[in-house]
Amino acid sequence: MHFLSPAYLVLLVFVVALLAAYLVLQLRRQTFVARFSNVELLGSVAPRRPGWRRHLTFALMLIGLLVLSVGVAKPSAAVRVPREKATVMLAIDVSRSMEATDVLPTRLAAAQSAGKEFVKLLPARINLGLLSFARNANVLVPPTVERDPVTKAIDGLQLANYTAIGEAIFSALDAISTFSRTTTAQGSTPPPARIVLLSDGTNTVGRTVGEAIAAAKKAGVKVSTIAFGTQNGTVVSNGQTVGVPADENTLHEIAVQTGGTFNTAHTEIELRSVYANIGSQIGYTTTQQDISWRFLFTGLLFLFAAGGSAMLWAGRLV
Repeated sequence: MHFLSPAYLVLLVFVVALLAAYLVLQLRRQTFVARFSNVELLGSVAPRRPGWRRHLTFALMLIGLLVLSVGVAKPSAAVRVPREKATVMLAIDVSRSMEATDVLPTRLAAAQSAGKEFVKLLPARINLGLLSFARNANVLVPPTVERDPVTKAIDGLQLANYTAIGEAIFSALDAISTFSRTTTAQGSTPPPARIVLLSDGTNTVGRTVGEAIAAAKKAGVKVSTIAFGTQNGTVVSNGQTVGVPADENTLHEIAVQTGGTFNTAHTEIELRSVYANIGSQIGYTTTQQDISWRFLFTGLLFLFAAGGSAMLWAGRLV
């Protein structure tokens, strides 16, 4: 817990001092009582008091003061709230290896289905763009708050040869940069950006992954990667069955070096879960929210309870 006005916590010292004074008075009272050797005489000169009730009344009052002292220091708690703005580029691998059926019905079909779920779960104010990559990287939809164009583009993904992971990251960075320049007021800070890249293969063409990592780090854009598919995936190429295991090492390196997150998904259900986690990270942020009203309200309740108990058992407040 954090405090927005921690200086007021000094009031706790007075609460502790009040407790100490009360304990001293109780000890002095017991010492005074012990001087009377005649119990009958004590009963005639010292009126009977509702001991535990008196202590309960004081305890309620003390708790109330304690909670109120904390309340005026304005305690705050971490609360997840939707981001006002952010830019996300979703990059989906459409290389021939995505035709593998180790994820039913195919890797690509499962990725399309889960991708559309990802589109739905992002908060409305998040700008989302889409690109596909194989031999080249193609920006199909630049960042926008409109979801229909992205969904339609996902439905229209087509397979092609090769896998250009490095080019995908460069194209995503270019799309983010262009969007930020055209939508951010001069002198203002552009909204945070993230690349979410799904692939099942190794970079085989275009600029290297190392170059792409350096570019992403320079731009301050994190790349979250998803290695999709199993190690047993195969496709038929020129009449021969070829293994197409997901390249987890490369995608892990991209995520670690850029500060993003790395995930693996072997089924469509797992992929949906990964997208949900990434969407939660991107679409929401944690902020400190003032919760002092809770303490002030609770403290007043304890003070009212103390006053009520005093009226009930003693017929007076003091």
